[in-house]
Amino acid sequence: MNLKDIKSQFPIFKSNKNLIYFDTANSAQKPIQVIDALEDFYKNHYANTGRAVYGLAARSTADFESTRETIKEFINGTEGEIVFTKNSTESLNLVAHCFGKLLKEGDEIILTEAEHHSNYVPWHFLRKKKVNIKFIPINEDGEIEVNKLTSLITNRTKIISVIHISNVTGLTTDIKKVISIAKAKKIPVCIDGTQAVAHSYVDLKDLDCDFYAFSSHKIYGPTGVGILYMKNKWIEQFEPFNGGGGMIQNVDTKNITFASGVSKFEAGSLASAEVIALKQAVKFVKDIKIKNIISHEQSLASYALEKISKFNDIEFVGIPSNKGSVFSFNIKGVHAHDASTVFDEDNIAVRAGHHCCQILHKKMKIGSSLRMSFGVYNNKQDIDAVCESIKKCKKIFKLK
Repeated sequence: MNLKDIKSQFPIFKSNKNLIYFDTANSAQKPIQVIDALEDFYKNHYANTGRAVYGLAARSTADFESTRETIKEFINGTEGEIVFTKNSTESLNLVAHCFGKLLKEGDEIILTEAEHHSNYVPWHFLRKKKVNIKFIPINEDGEIEVNKLTSLITNRTKIISVIHISNVTGLTTDIKKVISIAKAKKIPVCIDGTQAVAHSYVDLKDLDCDFYAFSSHKIYGPTGVGILYMKNKWIEQFEPFNGGGGMIQNVDTKNITFASGVSKFEAGSLASAEVIALKQAVKFVKDIKIKNIISHEQSLASYALEKISKFNDIEFVGIPSNKGSVFSFNIKGVHAHDASTVFDEDNIAVRAGHHCCQILHKKMKIGSSLRMSFGVYNNKQDIDAVCESIKKCKKIFKLK
């Protein structure tokens, strides 16, 4: 992979020549192809999608649906099972809200202690119906103890919803094992794939989960677009999540019938420009090839761990993985936000905080952490710069 050529495709690094961006897990930077697609649509082809039949509108709708087809192929999904939302958060809220209508008092949901708040808070709302939530624990190394899942399942367990890759530790959940255990009990599985897509192989026909959620803006695409894969049986069974134009079939003063298929969940005007530009982000990732991205990010992770581990006052959050695109750590004696401020003075962008994972941080007995997350535009020189900033932190805070 020619990293130099790839980095040159991101205009932000031309506008900010000294920027070192290690916050891809939060949101990825955008290649020129995506930016050009947005500009081209607004300048030359703009019309709302799914509404009118005149030329511009027909083309916009065709381009919009072409992205849906591209996404389906990218994740090896099935025709008619890709729903566009605002983001992963809305996708997971949709599943929790719609599935929640099927639940009764005493029913159970199983999550993990590593979940992002987006895959916990929506399920928490169902406690108002006296639904119980159980958690697959994480061990002291931050690993999800999938071997304890079976003991949590009862005849009241109705759904299991788990993270694919942790946005704090970068560790990968053994979701195939989760799905296998669940299928044996005929329990549906929802996967939060936000940190997995574009960083690992995702094949939904192989996984055979019921729901899979991820976001455009984390895979080098525009903001404002989420993707929810949902098996057709749930598309047919669920009631709509939002109401409005585009998701109805017939309306009169006494009754409403809803559209069939994924249209039932896509109320109102959608983020047409962003969805259309998302196709270019997927093409960008496919052109590089997932295997090359994985190799590149693993190489960076290994190098970063080798270099950062040499400091005797570094505490990693869980087992630092050299196989992922994310890991978190602290400098002993320095608050994560203070360290992040020092890094920022050196034009290094890292995330500081609990990363919307308070349960994991509390279980690990950590208030906050620094998170480094890699993208295709990072290199080993970026990591060397981080090490220099760590030295600077140690000097400022008078650490040995």
